[in-house]
Amino acid sequence: MPAAAKHRRPRNNRLARTLAAVGAGAGVLALPIIGATTASAAPATAPAATTPTVSTTPAGYPNNLDGWIRESLAIMAEKGIPGSYNGIYRNIMRESSGNPNAINLWDSNAAKGIPSKGLLQVIDPTFNAYHVAGTSYNIYDPVANITAACNYAAHRYGSIDNVFGAY
Repeated sequence: MPAAAKHRRPRNNRLARTLAAVGAGAGVLALPIIGATTASAAPATAPAATTPTVSTTPAGYPNNLDGWIRESLAIMAEKGIPGSYNGIYRNIMRESSGNPNAINLWDSNAAKGIPSKGLLQVIDPTFNAYHVAGTSYNIYDPVANITAACNYAAHRYGSIDNVFGAY
């Protein structure tokens, strides 16, 4: 075998050589560039049972702080109670940090035996006086608590948006 003989690789298209060098992942990304019209990925192997389900309120809103605020706003709109998402959220964060089961056992109301409860830290007499028809009578129910507190704030301050401290 002559020493001068050398295997010569055929010339390839520059794009094809680049794709081969980069790997299959880049090749999939480049499919539209080289004329492919479809690409598919392997089907997911996770069973459907491990997919988390989103809990909802009876009215169909997500059963979380965002959903409770939005459901309350819908009820408030029907009843003519003013307030905004941002005003409600700001006050909830200050009062309970978003915990619907929060209870204040140390302030002057608690000393009188009527602690503030729920997302917006409402006392029982205020909740009962400003309860909004169509919501739960449970002060810890997030939607009922928000809606009653906003109704109270509307009567006392014009709107929950005007509340920037303990009320």
